[in-house]
Amino acid sequence: MTTSTIVVGLDGGEAGARALAFASKQAQLIGDCALKLVYVIEWSPFSFQTPEENDQRHKRREEELSLARARIMDPAVKSATDSGLTVEGIVKHGDVADILNDVAKKHGAQQIVVGRVGLRGLKERMFGRCRQRAGHDHSMKGRIMNKFLTTGLGAAAASALPAIASAQEAVGLDQRINDIFAGSTGWFVNLIFMSLPGTNFPWIVLWLVVAATVFTLYFGFIQIKAFGHAIALVKGDYSDPEDAGEVSHFQALTTALSGTVGLGNIAGVAVAVGIGGPGATFWMILAGLLGMASKFTECTLGVKYRNEYADGTVSGGPMYYMTKGFKERGLPLGGFLAIVFSIFTIGGALGGGNMFQANQAHAQIAGIVGDFPGWITGVIFAAMVFAVIVGGIKSIARVTEKVVPFMGVLYVVAALIILIVEYDKIGWAFGQIFEGAFSGLGVAGGLVGALIQGFKRAAFSNEAGVGSAAIAHSAVRTKEPVTEGVVSLLEPFIDTVVICTMTALVITISGVLVTDPATGQFILNEAGTSIMTVDGSSGVQLTSAAFATGFSWFPYVLAVAVILFAFSTMISWSYYGLKAWTYLVGEGKTKEIVFKVIFCFFIIVGAAANLGAVIDFSDAMIFAMAVVNITALYFLMPIVKREMNSYFRRLKTGELKKFVD
Repeated sequence: MTTSTIVVGLDGGEAGARALAFASKQAQLIGDCALKLVYVIEWSPFSFQTPEENDQRHKRREEELSLARARIMDPAVKSATDSGLTVEGIVKHGDVADILNDVAKKHGAQQIVVGRVGLRGLKERMFGRCRQRAGHDHSMKGRIMNKFLTTGLGAAAASALPAIASAQEAVGLDQRINDIFAGSTGWFVNLIFMSLPGTNFPWIVLWLVVAATVFTLYFGFIQIKAFGHAIALVKGDYSDPEDAGEVSHFQALTTALSGTVGLGNIAGVAVAVGIGGPGATFWMILAGLLGMASKFTECTLGVKYRNEYADGTVSGGPMYYMTKGFKERGLPLGGFLAIVFSIFTIGGALGGGNMFQANQAHAQIAGIVGDFPGWITGVIFAAMVFAVIVGGIKSIARVTEKVVPFMGVLYVVAALIILIVEYDKIGWAFGQIFEGAFSGLGVAGGLVGALIQGFKRAAFSNEAGVGSAAIAHSAVRTKEPVTEGVVSLLEPFIDTVVICTMTALVITISGVLVTDPATGQFILNEAGTSIMTVDGSSGVQLTSAAFATGFSWFPYVLAVAVILFAFSTMISWSYYGLKAWTYLVGEGKTKEIVFKVIFCFFIIVGAAANLGAVIDFSDAMIFAMAVVNITALYFLMPIVKREMNSYFRRLKTGELKKFVD
């Protein structure tokens, strides 16, 4: 009998472990099967580095290979060998997809097995899009993640053929959909996330940061002047239950926060600090503080121009202030901008606010209990989400006002405990943040790299200027539009300044980032693209490893947090998408139910499939919302200033008083 061969891609994390476990089971079923375990350290020279710098990187290659063999490959080989399998471990530098293909061809492998993880499949992990890219090699098509449909299978393997064929077809369908979407929408995704010439700084991030700076100056640093008043409003000091609206200030805030607090705070910050170093935290905080003014502007307008209906319900958001506000100022194209914004919002809600979240939730659950079909997770989440959103914004708010504080407090308390235990390093950590912000401390891209990563993470995390939060805040019970603008100031502060900063501090203090004992500077990975980590982890795994230095059980808490974050994000974005939907097709219970059913259907799709290109397109639509929204805000900000001056003048003279029940 000819020996069969399976190539297994390892990544040093849970996904690689699951891939190895799956391949081992298949090899045992086949009987005469060898495993080729492959771990690839991505490496390629960069044009912006000198030949001397590239030579220095070459000298570290053997050291990295040796470290990878000892920490990742040797334990994996031993584990598989102890199971009675024939195993060879291969560790190389280079392009992951190319090397996986080369090894498979050299050994005549029948399949390549790689793990399926979150963060857009494998996008934020070392493997990048290797499954899709390797699949483009004609000789390997049909072999990646296949469940061995070759001859020589034993009876046990043959009995699994129906499920195997089904899985194979599902993977093929995923890839076909991805290919169609990538081919037809790639230009749009590339346009939205395109970098400024000569940099790796996306223009959309600059668009958001510049707008936040303009609003900060125009409204006289409103985020500082009104911060104390924002807390008083959230406490309900000025809330009249007879005012029009559906939810309290606190409920509106938690609903909006549930749409932004999530993976960006856990995985995104780890990516930012890993690439830009602790200095990225400084620029992240600065961008978060500036973004508070953007939230103030859009949420004030959201309440001012909302529709209030006889049954007590309301509809508000950018599409309403674009039409009504532009008409009030005698400006054209308000209706056109509103339609475009609504289309982008629906697309963003179904993808980034839905499918991606379901995909992440399934990945976390599978990481705890083991692999199982994603549609099961999807059906469970769809049922839970529908049970909440069928009751409208009031039902959503009742859930978010409990889930968001619980998640936030749990996460911050865990971070604070680690910081208290490591209190002697806090001063050093802040020193690293400030020094790294202006010197780069030798991290990837230096000062510019730290700035770019900090701004990107803040912009992608709090969504200030995107316009989504204005939809949630528009539902508040108030007759003063400025009150909700002031409350919304707290959103970027909590999301970015508090939670993201806590994550960055824990990562910095934990010691998971490798430093040179001689110089104290961070050591870059072989590719020179990010800081080397102790176990080679990145993204959510890096955050998990950092917290695990204080609590060995924290990865389980983190998994629960990610699941809750995903759930709360889905219910919030369902409301954003619904309001955009009803703006386009009209109000009505039947029309609302239709959208809610569609939304829940996409939860199942997102959990069951790995549609990276679809989700990328959806993400692009979310940030395309910012292009339309901020354009409108520039034209309407004089109205906000008039409202702001009137409100604070009346507050100062005592005309506006605290509400007494």
